[in-house]
Amino acid sequence: MDILIYSPDGKTTPYETGLAEHLPKANIRGWQPGDAAPADFLVLWKPNAEVLQPRERLKAIFNLGAGVDGVLGARGEDARRLPAGVPLVRLEDAGMADQMAQYVSAAALRYFRRLDEFDAQQAEGQWKFKKPNRLSDFPIAVLGYGTLGAHVARALKAFGFPVRAWSRSERHDDSGIALYHGHHGDKGFDACVSGARILVNLLPLTPQTVDVLNADLFAKLAQGAFLINVARGAHLVDADLLAALESGQIAGATLDVFRTEPLPADHPFWRTPRVTVTPHISALTLRDETVAQIAGKIAAMARGEAITGIVDLARGY
Repeated sequence: MDILIYSPDGKTTPYETGLAEHLPKANIRGWQPGDAAPADFLVLWKPNAEVLQPRERLKAIFNLGAGVDGVLGARGEDARRLPAGVPLVRLEDAGMADQMAQYVSAAALRYFRRLDEFDAQQAEGQWKFKKPNRLSDFPIAVLGYGTLGAHVARALKAFGFPVRAWSRSERHDDSGIALYHGHHGDKGFDACVSGARILVNLLPLTPQTVDVLNADLFAKLAQGAFLINVARGAHLVDADLLAALESGQIAGATLDVFRTEPLPADHPFWRTPRVTVTPHISALTLRDETVAQIAGKIAAMARGEAITGIVDLARGY
């Protein structure tokens, strides 16, 4: 079989080497401009139009990430670039779930234990007691209940937080997490977020979820709530967050993703004390786990077996 690998920076050698270890009989090459030769499988990240041109024998396209907006576009506008009838396959976990749960738990506990407030006191040289929060007063709403969202929600539940979660499709869980889904309509979404002290965003970026973190949503949260965004920057209306911070409706935000990355030096988030900025590191794709997962799925397809992780192009995830 022929496997073609594409990366916008041209650094495909580590993936070529890794896949060769798992699939020693495969012919594996990194894409070069003008390469229109046949391939059975494409493995790629943020492809250009040329690499997605139809080619003989192509059976599947594997995305080097869980989010596929780099292939489909933030609003799904690039889906038409994909070769007709060829499935797009996303990563499932690949070492990201534990990292994401650690990051979100750390941010949530920082707010719950008021460590952000003690940081501010230290900067002012203040030694001042603050009454501890109660877990029962700190409901957390998790938007998105896929592989990563479910892992995050369970981790937060293990600390004793009351946890709710929303997903577009109906989910089932016996861990004590209150689940809401799109079949409930707007009432289900509102019930999930209403009165939440912490809102965690793990939604896929689709035309329906662009700008979902906006003033209307913030108004449904508890006064002085906190936002943790670890999905995509285009989910957040930056101006609405800044206004909510100014009014006190949002008490603080931990942001790992942004509309423009790196975050421009003149962006107000850098200068807003109650905003914590991290450089898109909440859950890094681990190469060894990624290669093993993709190789396993390629081998399964070569045997004629069904695989998981195939993207519904109409939904965008």
